[in-house]
Amino acid sequence: MKNGYRKKTASVLFAGLLFASCGEGNKKQQHGETLQVKEEKEGKKTKFRNQPLVTDIYTADPSAHVFEEKLYIYPSHDIDAGKEEDDFGGHFDMRDYHVFSMDSAGGKITDHGVALSVEDVPWAERQLWAPDAARKGDSYYLYFPAKDKEGVFRIGVAVSDSPSGPFKAENEPMKGSLSIDPAVFRDDDGEYYMYIGGIWGGQLQNWRTGKYDHDTKTPYDNEPADDEPAIGPRVARLSNDMLQFGEELKEIEIVDKKGDPILAGDHDRRFFEAAWVHKYNGKYYFSYSTGDTHFIAYATGDSPYGPFVYQGNILNPVEGWTNHHSIVEFKGQWYIFYHDTELSGKTHLRNIKVSKLRHREDGTIETINTVTE
Repeated sequence: MKNGYRKKTASVLFAGLLFASCGEGNKKQQHGETLQVKEEKEGKKTKFRNQPLVTDIYTADPSAHVFEEKLYIYPSHDIDAGKEEDDFGGHFDMRDYHVFSMDSAGGKITDHGVALSVEDVPWAERQLWAPDAARKGDSYYLYFPAKDKEGVFRIGVAVSDSPSGPFKAENEPMKGSLSIDPAVFRDDDGEYYMYIGGIWGGQLQNWRTGKYDHDTKTPYDNEPADDEPAIGPRVARLSNDMLQFGEELKEIEIVDKKGDPILAGDHDRRFFEAAWVHKYNGKYYFSYSTGDTHFIAYATGDSPYGPFVYQGNILNPVEGWTNHHSIVEFKGQWYIFYHDTELSGKTHLRNIKVSKLRHREDGTIETINTVTE
């Protein structure tokens, strides 16, 4: 991370705690406290637009889909693993996944229990981060990132005959897979596409040469210069059996309205993690987290491969450092699922929420504030 940018980020109202390490132990101070701590000091009380959907366990990174006329949510399952915060995200040491369902958005939610555990994935060692799911025919597929025995993130697949699981994992990760945050989009012609990638702890920057760089000392070592194009997420059409990529991964280009690539130093607009794609009125909407500036931004295009033209923000910063979402239409209404840290006030112990989402007549999306005064 560039020193000049640290000064900028410190002024962001909703800035959260950045991962701490011995080498950069002053990052927390430079980036400020979480919104909760800040407001406690100021004698204020946070007002949230939406309530947590799940309160008995910690959940994050919700991927929502409509299966069998219900809303199914596939989130991460946050736990307090006792790991110290570090720049690589080692304190996000999730071990399993739960699946949830609802008959109506924001209504009664059902926890279907553990759908997959790291002990059931032969190739995985730790850190089951943000998953996604898809249906084809009578089968359901859970896609998930995990670190292999060498500490490299790969994407795995697990299969079930029920949207609630349990899921049985394949013995090996997807060939050619890398990084984190798989998101699967089904196009109108029945083709499925997977979007993946996350920088810093998500390791995408370590693949810039085409091979994984094992020698990095910090998550920022392989980042481009500020005046170079930002690292883009990856996309590939899935194979017919949904278990592999059907083609080589391609890098997605996100550009401004002049057609110029978004630059690496443009932290308010550049891709960080949490890709998601939905389609509205024939347009592809690619949305993502900007990471250390905490926005959910979006860009639009005419192809599932992009390029995508940056349009603005869907979701303003939430309480907590991370921001991760999904967008789904259910019974004629569009919704955005997201998370914050209302229940715990801690970066790695999050809770999922849902809010209505509105497309304007011109195709742009209204920006949502999840924390109000």
